Amino acid sequence: MGLGEILAILLSGLIVGALGRLAVPGPDPMPIWMTILFGIVGSIVGGAVAIAIGFGMGGVFVLSVLAATLMVMAYRRLVLKRPITGPGARG
Repeated sequence: MGLGEILAILLSGLIVGALGRLAVPGPDPMPIWMTILFGIVGSIVGGAVAIAIGFGMGGVFVLSVLAATLMVMAYRRLVLKRPITGPGARG
């Protein structure tokens, strides 16, 4: 695996992870490496599900962002101990 492939994986992880964070309202104080990690894991899980279901490349992207969004929601709820929505989600 070359440097270009590693950079492409990190960049796609950043994009998917950032979209996953944008989908959940309120602040999510997490470092950039965690955003990239959520994006990479979301891409793997979402891609596997999309391929198993038989979706095309558009479905892979959508399910990757959905998986990353679910991970951000779980992180907020289980690690930060904050609700996902409502007034408590802001602080």
